[in-house]
Amino acid sequence: MIGIDESDGLLVLTLRRPEKANSLTKAMLEDLDAALVATKASAVILTGEGKVFSAGADLDEARAGLATDPVWDRLSNRIAALPCLTIAALNGTLAGGAMGMVLACDIRLAVPSAKFFYPVMKLGYLPQPADPARLVALIGPARAKMILMAGAKIVADEALAWGLVDRLVPSEALTEAARTLAADALAAKPGHAGAIKAMIDAG
Repeated sequence: MIGIDESDGLLVLTLRRPEKANSLTKAMLEDLDAALVATKASAVILTGEGKVFSAGADLDEARAGLATDPVWDRLSNRIAALPCLTIAALNGTLAGGAMGMVLACDIRLAVPSAKFFYPVMKLGYLPQPADPARLVALIGPARAKMILMAGAKIVADEALAWGLVDRLVPSEALTEAARTLAADALAAKPGHAGAIKAMIDAG
């Protein structure tokens, strides 16, 4: 249920459970994490199949404990720590715990039909530990509270205006747009993208 395609310095990870809105099982999260541990890529693209990027945790597994499993935070921290360019190419709506891995990416692209929500208040869970700070860094504390505490559902245009996503791209152009953004990192000498990223993150 996770597509893993690595070639010429580019790792593309694709959520492949469209019949379940790409809801995430623990096995899927572990597969994503393992792929990131193993990679030596200069750029990583995270995307999904179908019309939804991810509805968050698989409901059955969430009720069985996945909603509060540390695997979510481990995965998002893994993405944030990668010494390469990371791009989330959001093919549709992003919900729940799946937001953590996207917040950890360096760049976020989204299709115009995407919506964004993280209903932890309504469901009675806390967000994963690293998510609030990353959300605040992108959109500020009040808007983070709108999403995490008031349960606001944000449409793509508003997400762009807030800085939650960096660019809106038509669905038919999403993959190419992500690959275009990765091109310079892929063409650079090994370690160069990581060195620039470290300088930016240190600031």
